[in-house]
Amino acid sequence: MTGQEGQVAKSLVERASHHRDIEAVAIGRPVLDLQKPETVLPALASAKPDIVISAAAYTAVDRAEAEPGLAYAINEAGAGQVAAAAAELGVPIVHLSTDYVFDGQCDHPYLETHLPDPTGAYGASKLAGEMAVAQANPCHFIIRTAWVYSPFGNNFLKTMLRLASDRSEIAVVSDQWGNPTSALDIADALLNAAPQMKNGSSEACGIYHLAGRGDTSWSGFARHIFSASSALGGHRHTSETSPVLTTQQPRLDRSIRAFRPRNSRRRSAGPRQIGAIRRTWLSGDY
Repeated sequence: MTGQEGQVAKSLVERASHHRDIEAVAIGRPVLDLQKPETVLPALASAKPDIVISAAAYTAVDRAEAEPGLAYAINEAGAGQVAAAAAELGVPIVHLSTDYVFDGQCDHPYLETHLPDPTGAYGASKLAGEMAVAQANPCHFIIRTAWVYSPFGNNFLKTMLRLASDRSEIAVVSDQWGNPTSALDIADALLNAAPQMKNGSSEACGIYHLAGRGDTSWSGFARHIFSASSALGGHRHTSETSPVLTTQQPRLDRSIRAFRPRNSRRRSAGPRQIGAIRRTWLSGDY
């Protein structure tokens, strides 16, 4: 897979260690650099993959507004190069994408059949990447997910626990909705589906939505995090939440702030399944 430090990449390596017949090889910079196309094919070929998972990406949503060229270089050109390399090696490409390909104005969960309409540079670069991947490799699985959390890297869950260690109350947005999704669950779903992907027909290829069960707002997710932390004995990592509207969200800097989708909820359109999320790291309803 491309990328070594991301939540999904780390989760895939961790979860693959529990599968006797699956080896997850993470390849990142400098061996594989999405800004250096000449590194991609040799790096992937050296791993002799059965499936290539494209997990590396430019993910700085706000910074993308100031440096769209870099976002496109990685998320479009780089992703397309990975897909083309996988095609040359004769293997499927699994490409991770995002809720930001939609404008977030829909009143119900997004399906794979909804037309994308990104509103910022990050989402536009990711949509361009989806198109580049599909064009470069006919055997493609484009996986859209959102609100990813895990024990690895930086994410909302870890930020809330960190802030709660020295704050009695935290202002959290209440008018943005989505499906919190464990990167470990994403990894399990992809690994469980790997045999079908490897041997899949062209009819199975396409776009899939993969997200956790349960819709909530960011403030609702924060309340659940603190409730779960308290139940597990983490009393130093609990806090009261103060719901605020997106327009009232405190700013920590003066940089350009990209538009956040009001609705990031997603569902799968029907019988096509890429794997089932069988376990929830933070269990229960939100």
